[in-house]
Amino acid sequence: MSIKLTSKQRKVLEFIYTFLENSGFPPSISDLKEELNVSSNQSVLNFLYILEKKEYIKREGGQARGIKILPLGYREIGKNPLIKMAGISAGGSYVESFVNAFSFFPLAEKVLENEKINESKDRVFVIQVAGDSMINAGIDDGDSLLIKESKEYKSGDIVIARTDAGTTVKRFIADGGKRYLQPENPAYEKMIIIPGEVQFQGKVILNLSKINK
Repeated sequence: MSIKLTSKQRKVLEFIYTFLENSGFPPSISDLKEELNVSSNQSVLNFLYILEKKEYIKREGGQARGIKILPLGYREIGKNPLIKMAGISAGGSYVESFVNAFSFFPLAEKVLENEKINESKDRVFVIQVAGDSMINAGIDDGDSLLIKESKEYKSGDIVIARTDAGTTVKRFIADGGKRYLQPENPAYEKMIIIPGEVQFQGKVILNLSKINK
């Protein structure tokens, strides 16, 4: 059974969440000192120690901003867990690269009820799609996709592929000795995979825009 927070401890936890959501990284000791209107680092460290002891946060050793909110912490402040938002990937031709690389996306609690997603949550991130090349797969322009990092891909997987030109969302097809990226819109042509020139960043496991509506 968890130990309830005092109002000030809760304020610290809420500030960590808000800072993460708005800035894309946890607050520093200086940020917390300013928010709490205290002059000593030790006062802030004491708050963090208590939150960690109560299992609301975890601090990564050796990292100045190494604060991670744990599931109990999210529940305590009534917020959805935050997951990395890698940026925008093309649902058409390639875009130059992921953008907005340092932001977080609130992941609905019901998504984490999926056991496979919950087990791999430290290896997933979110991207937003730009373009309409995957509309016949139910992926529309502007949709947010949950991506799982993977070392293995099979024919039929919808993947995030990166080349020197940028990134794109397509279906991976292996047909005999041929490998290509297949759009799900007849207005676009398939992209032949040249060995050594394409890297997969992960596979699509969920269209968050469809379940959040």
